[in-house]
Amino acid sequence: MVNPMLKHALSRLTVGVWSALLLFSCLPNEIEAQQNSLQTAQGLLHDDHSSVEVGSAPDKGPDAAAKDAAENPVAAAISLPFQNNTYYGVGPYRRAENALLIEPVVPMKLSRNWMVISRTIVPVVVIPRLSSVEEVDYGLGNIQPQLYLSPVHVGKFIWGIGPQLWLPTATDDKLGINKWGGGPTTVGLLRTGHWLGGALVNNEFAGLNHVHENLMTLNGFLYYNFKRGWYVLSTPIVTADWTAERNKRWTVPVGGGAGKLFKIGSQPLNARAEFFNDIRTTAGGPDWQMQTQLQFIFIRHK
Repeated sequence: MVNPMLKHALSRLTVGVWSALLLFSCLPNEIEAQQNSLQTAQGLLHDDHSSVEVGSAPDKGPDAAAKDAAENPVAAAISLPFQNNTYYGVGPYRRAENALLIEPVVPMKLSRNWMVISRTIVPVVVIPRLSSVEEVDYGLGNIQPQLYLSPVHVGKFIWGIGPQLWLPTATDDKLGINKWGGGPTTVGLLRTGHWLGGALVNNEFAGLNHVHENLMTLNGFLYYNFKRGWYVLSTPIVTADWTAERNKRWTVPVGGGAGKLFKIGSQPLNARAEFFNDIRTTAGGPDWQMQTQLQFIFIRHK
């Protein structure tokens, strides 16, 4: 039986997510204005004297730019993914934990040859009871802004490198370590034919002494694209907690799923679902997990 407080927390979280989705779907003019200021259109960035191609879409046009933004974490297009991760079998009572990640991506041009892509991870977390004296807890975790320096002129291989910050924004000690921190982050991907694959790797440090964070995240991704916007994918997130004992350090999920790029009116959307089995997990960690994502993609039409 699902804990009543967990059901209540998940209900409130669901209402919040759909309220946010409705808000963003009702603000096309403001998004358009933001895109005008960034001068991003159909995967192109322009200056006063010339136009240069950015991003990794193999062909031009809004559909190709939307497809690129759906699969490339450092694409040259504004996007707003809502990624929901549910972890099953957490803690001594084997309950479900939920983490909604809101991840706005905004590209900014520095020069004719270089651009910076801002990607910010905003986690909203629901944690189940972990002992007989604790209750369900939920709230905001540590916000993690990322900045990737990437070349404007790209071929089949795309890369980006930069810093990641760790902000003390957790609303409870169970939801994160409220210390300032950060670390390096990098991404590389290769597109060839129907395939796109790569990895996003970072290591973050926060806090000192007995209360600190030292966590590596390896987010690999592999896509195979079909016609009509359909694709299959695998995007497991492998983590290594360097502060834990050697045999309790790694989380290794294996699995995948499917997704589709589509439109409602003129608004491009990307939806996908994946399932993973955790073949290696930390003490009290999940047995398996489900990841779903709805992504708003904002492409300015001429």
